[in-house]
Amino acid sequence: MRQPLSIGPDSVGIRLPQKALCFGGDTLTTTDNAVAARLVTLDDAARVRHLDAGLIKAALARMKSDVETVIDRMKPSAGPVPAILVGGGSVLIDGLLEGTSVSLRPDHFGGANAIGAAIAQVSGEVDRVVSLEGTTREKALEGIVAEARQRAVEAGAVEATIILAELEETPLSYLPGNAIRIAAKVVGDLAA
Repeated sequence: MRQPLSIGPDSVGIRLPQKALCFGGDTLTTTDNAVAARLVTLDDAARVRHLDAGLIKAALARMKSDVETVIDRMKPSAGPVPAILVGGGSVLIDGLLEGTSVSLRPDHFGGANAIGAAIAQVSGEVDRVVSLEGTTREKALEGIVAEARQRAVEAGAVEATIILAELEETPLSYLPGNAIRIAAKVVGDLAA
């Protein structure tokens, strides 16, 4: 009896060249399906020729359906929208996505992840319960934000570029000592 088709959420991630069948590994990945379906050319396609054609077709259809579901949830209206497919996983989608007017991959689509990582900011976060006995709310907030800033600097942010992105405070009346939960997130540019 065939097991039901399951895709994710586990991933081999950066170990793809060591784990995927098409690279000589021992784990069936979505990339193996794309290679077997000739959607992408990677390493040795002969290593995935043995895969069941029905399985490949079902897996690709499931992935496409999952992406279509996400697009449908994100659309601002019921009409079709253009879809621009970027990143390494975009090779797993073949043809026009349902609910889109066009599904395209721009030049260098595979590098979009690297561009996003390169322009992303560095963050620092602190989420703590503090007592306000012997101090003021303002001093407690300042201390938590300062700690978040320090964490961002330690993670590689340029101190002069750090800004407060989120600050949340929740009074905790059920705890003694006038307790409050403070959550702070700061972001800054990555140091060169």
